[in-house]
Amino acid sequence: MKPMNRHLERHRTDRIGWLRAAVLGANDGIVSTASLVLGVAAAGATPQAVLVAGVAGLMAGAMSMAAGEYVSVHSQADTEKAEMERERLELERHPEAEHAELAGIYIKRGLTPELARQVAGQLMNHDALGAHVRDELGISDDLLANPIQAALASAASFAVGAALPLAVTALAPANGLTVWVSVTSLGFLALLGAMAARAGGAAIVAGAWRVTFWGALAMAITAGVGALFGAVG
Repeated sequence: MKPMNRHLERHRTDRIGWLRAAVLGANDGIVSTASLVLGVAAAGATPQAVLVAGVAGLMAGAMSMAAGEYVSVHSQADTEKAEMERERLELERHPEAEHAELAGIYIKRGLTPELARQVAGQLMNHDALGAHVRDELGISDDLLANPIQAALASAASFAVGAALPLAVTALAPANGLTVWVSVTSLGFLALLGAMAARAGGAAIVAGAWRVTFWGALAMAITAGVGALFGAVG
């Protein structure tokens, strides 16, 4: 007897959360730090002053990312907890109505009314709150908001991204600082966009181009502002 073939599928949807946070943090780190360095350099500052500004930008950006992500995700977590508590009370007070509501969800998904009621009943007997939280509220255990984790991940990814143009700033010759930071930062952004696209199963060229274009625009505008203020000063 031949063994049964197993059809195993690998999906990338479980990567969306961490991939988005990592790419966003690293992208912000590269773009903001490179732009800051270019802006300060264009204003005529010394290489040492440019480096100090870059380090300050890394620290400030990482802390800002951590604080912003913590507040945002904590608000999401508070909302999720409040909705889950509200659902728990509804199940205690109106179990029949909640059963009908859950069955209605399954009917909309394609089940017959009789089967939908049976499925709803079995799921509620097993874990009523879990079934409603998952299928009515759209909250799963794997996707519950974690403020501390989100804050640390955002700060770390920003710091890693910011460290790349900062390292170039420290090592590049003073007379070619602007060119070195610009070219390498665009290269870092293109690589980041390509890696993110590949991990998410998207078009690599499009992902790399999208990230690089907006990074180049941000750096060009910041360098222009720096040069303008340097000329005025």
